[in-house]
Amino acid sequence: MANMDLKKRNIVIALMVAMFLAAVEGTVVTTAVPTIVKDLNGFKLISWVFSLYLLTSAISTPIYGKLSDLYGRKNILSIGIVIFLVGSSLCGLSRSMYQLIAFRAVQGLGAGAIFTVTYTIVGDIFTLSEKAKVQGWISTIWGIASLFGPFLGGFLIDYLSWHWIFFINIPFGILSIILIQRNLSENFERKKHKIDYAGTIMLSAAIIALLYGVLVGENNSACVIVSLVLTSVFLIMFYFVEKRAEEPIIPFEIFTKSNAVVNIISFLASAVLMGADVYMPIYMQNVLGFSATVSGISMAPMSLSWLLASVILGKAIPKYGERIVIAFSTFVLLLSCAFLLTLKVDSPLVLVIIYAFIMGFGFGGGFNTMTIIVQSSVDYSKRGAATACNSLLRTLGQTIGISIFGSMFNLNILNYFNKLGIKGIDLNNLYSIDSARIGISLEHIKISINSGLQIIFIALILITAVCLVLSFTLSSELKEQNV
Repeated sequence: MANMDLKKRNIVIALMVAMFLAAVEGTVVTTAVPTIVKDLNGFKLISWVFSLYLLTSAISTPIYGKLSDLYGRKNILSIGIVIFLVGSSLCGLSRSMYQLIAFRAVQGLGAGAIFTVTYTIVGDIFTLSEKAKVQGWISTIWGIASLFGPFLGGFLIDYLSWHWIFFINIPFGILSIILIQRNLSENFERKKHKIDYAGTIMLSAAIIALLYGVLVGENNSACVIVSLVLTSVFLIMFYFVEKRAEEPIIPFEIFTKSNAVVNIISFLASAVLMGADVYMPIYMQNVLGFSATVSGISMAPMSLSWLLASVILGKAIPKYGERIVIAFSTFVLLLSCAFLLTLKVDSPLVLVIIYAFIMGFGFGGGFNTMTIIVQSSVDYSKRGAATACNSLLRTLGQTIGISIFGSMFNLNILNYFNKLGIKGIDLNNLYSIDSARIGISLEHIKISINSGLQIIFIALILITAVCLVLSFTLSSELKEQNV
């Protein structure tokens, strides 16, 4: 940041604070959920605390992208942060689980702007070499949040109450708004716009139908089929509505060949990222027996290598082109996923730390380069929509990926015990006294979880291999380009 002018530096700080707000909220809430459900008596509703937040942020992402194209990034991001802060305050005041879930939906509506417009602003005001660095810093915020979140959550719960995990956002959000409003100058044509209400409704309905099937239909195949049919119907209607719309929420011109390929890779790589983020800590805690704090610290090298890759490979884009950079990144990612298969019940923790570091390098180079490609493929008036579409597909990749991985993981654990002749296992009570009574030892549990993880790791390898093949179809239009 040293060689940037003061305004740019303040904008970067504002964007990093805004992204930290949205990123840390996930990790802090995860830490606090056991305390919240005890206080509000809502154990059965735990998943909805996360699902509804994810759902509203996914729906609002393309809407904010389009609005930022029409009315400017500065105001739309500020409005998004205000909505996020209102949602946070209401969550902190919640007196029942139903109130908390409803207010988390409001919070998610604000998070949709933060996830989208921050990256769009980076695409607007920074040069090609600066973009890679700044996006690297912003992406690293997720790593810092994953480390800092559990400590912050634990401290606030121990010394204040769980309500403060939501109130703590307010001063940071206000700081971010002030910095953005003072330092971001925009020149865009102010004119009356026709909002694409029909397209917004159709796209939102398609996303709701899809995510409902994914989140609720794990044990109900009829629900999945109905949701897929409804999703298809809404998407077809959305296509025809957008063809006629004067200012479509997602202009189809943004889907160039490179853009389409990058969006597919983003979707698949996001599923891999979510799989690694969820199941590597499960391996460290449930198989190796380490604490949540140790597993959190062990994932820190991923954030460090993510930042390194963003800077190093960002500089390589003008020299070698995006195809080579993304192919190299996905190859490194494939290698790290293959290494995960070597993890056994008694593997040393240092192996996981090394693999996380390698994996972070693959993610850092890949995701940042893909964001740059998406933003460089369109002009200013469509950049918000293009970035939002990419963000939406990443969110969907994470949501759908983790749902499928969860089903695979559970099924494989059940199969392990079925082969031992042990039937009727309740996975929710795997560590209970009842499990010990029917002859399930702690060693059996560790081996069963590790066998489930091995299936997940194989899935990650296959998905990353598809990403690698797709990366070779990209062009190298950014080579020697000085934006």
